[in-house]
Amino acid sequence: MHLPMAIGDYTDFYAGRNHAFNVGVLFRGAANALNPNYNHLPVGYHGRASSVVVSGTPLRRPWGQVLAAPGDKTPVFRPSSRLDIELELGMFICQGNTLGEPIPVNEAENYIFGYVLVNDWSARDVQAWEYVPLGPFNSKNLGTTISPWVVLADALDPFKAKGLHNDVGVIEYLREKREDNVVDIHLEVTLKTPKGTDAVITRTSSTNLLWSWPQMIAHHTITGCNLRPGDFLASGTISGTEDGTQGSFLEQTRGGKSPLRIGTDGEERKFLEDGDTVIIRGWAGTNEDELVGFGDCAGQILEVLPPGQ
Repeated sequence: MHLPMAIGDYTDFYAGRNHAFNVGVLFRGAANALNPNYNHLPVGYHGRASSVVVSGTPLRRPWGQVLAAPGDKTPVFRPSSRLDIELELGMFICQGNTLGEPIPVNEAENYIFGYVLVNDWSARDVQAWEYVPLGPFNSKNLGTTISPWVVLADALDPFKAKGLHNDVGVIEYLREKREDNVVDIHLEVTLKTPKGTDAVITRTSSTNLLWSWPQMIAHHTITGCNLRPGDFLASGTISGTEDGTQGSFLEQTRGGKSPLRIGTDGEERKFLEDGDTVIIRGWAGTNEDELVGFGDCAGQILEVLPPGQ
């Protein structure tokens, strides 16, 4: 299979507030879990388009600079031992805007071609060392897997729903007329291990987003930044609030402190191991004769290459 579109630019947002809160609690405590800007703007960063791959493409465990133990000040260079998933939804742009002309939030739906499932693989130990002050870099560019079929925006319009409530009165350029501003996609993550264990580890919904796609587009272009056909935007990790609804191992294992039991044979995971295969599935609707499916978003982790190769 091939990528559904030639991707010119890739932007990854952080619109899943439950995920942002869960991760913030791990690193900063509940009182300071969300940064002051979080409820005021769709936080995002520019990702690496060249390593976006289609479902079924295997990816290698990466090398990177990491801190070997808590409190260390000097990194070591070794294979990542905290390789993680990020359960996301992705969106393709179908038409561009002129440089210098922002896209109004209430016109932004006209720029959406359709949606795919996303696994934005992440090396958490690399990320922890590198992300200050400019955010993630090598920890995120090892690969981003997407499902091969784009589900057109029109096909999902009957499944629009309200996202998470924002207690903050947002600035005017982010105010939408439409309240049902996100799509309701049932999301599921399955882990297959080399020992033969095959188990669903996450079930959640894409309604767990604080920011809508039109708001992401409006914010992305408010400076006059021009989007182009084929540009790819991802939602950020989608998580619920209950156990079994989180979109990353980082959350499910409390930062690796509480191993996740996989299936019924006693296997556990803190993070991904070599040979593990992750499959994300998604569908809209509840009646079998009305379901809109996405196909699989799957990838397997291969062992690291020896240094210098």
